Amino acid sequence: VQLQASGGGLVQAGDSLRLSCAGPGRTFSSYTMGWFRQAPGKEREFVAAVSWGGITYYADSVKGRFTISRDNAKNMVYLQMNNLKPEDAAVYLCAAAQGLTGYSSVNKYGYWGQGTQVTVSS
Repeated sequence: VQLQASGGGLVQAGDSLRLSCAGPGRTFSSYTMGWFRQAPGKEREFVAAVSWGGITYYADSVKGRFTISRDNAKNMVYLQMNNLKPEDAAVYLCAAAQGLTGYSSVNKYGYWGQGTQVTVSS
């Protein structure tokens, strides 16, 4: 299962970015898709997830600012990030999991893409 994330970059605080992730092929619609992030020296943390049916979940730190969405026809999942803050800076990774239980747990996800760097200057 190959996942490919893109869309990171260097922005200023308050700016927006949209991350994209190409999902795992024709079975994409059956997976829960998640976004995680990892800053230097910190553990990987949950950001957002979307179920196969489109139900969304967010970490408290990003609620109201980030929006996860998916397009099953295109095998794509997106993370729209608005009002970015310096503390949002990290490598962002997309991941795929079977089922929905434990959607915020790193261990739930069996498939990971390479990360895309998001840097936010103050």
